Amino acid sequence: MDTPLRNVRPNIVQSIRAFRVPDLQSAAQELAHHFLYANLAEAQSKQDVLDMIATQFTFPVQSGKNFDALSDSLTDPLYKSGAQPGFVVVLEQIPAHAKFDKEAREQLLDIFRDAADFWGDRKVPFRCFYSFL
Repeated sequence: MDTPLRNVRPNIVQSIRAFRVPDLQSAAQELAHHFLYANLAEAQSKQDVLDMIATQFTFPVQSGKNFDALSDSLTDPLYKSGAQPGFVVVLEQIPAHAKFDKEAREQLLDIFRDAADFWGDRKVPFRCFYSFL
């Protein structure tokens, strides 16, 4: 496999660093993995972040209610819908300001870390890449 993901652990949440979004999307397509992308540059609050992720990931409306609902949307319903090939997730430009402070950012990334663990336990790759605004 000659993709940008060849040296990336299958279940991880990490900074996007030198990866480019189009390359990650192509790698997901080559691997037949789900590609979930959210650009959060316009988010001003925790609720904005949740709403934008739910909308851009095309999750049900209730996914944008709180962190627990987002967590549930990343795990159980997908698992119950059948075998999953894998996931490549990009959270671009997570806000870094007073209304979405360090604690909120860590809570958000913890949800994706928990999802990576959930899928790892099921031998399904879940790679999440993020950047801050």
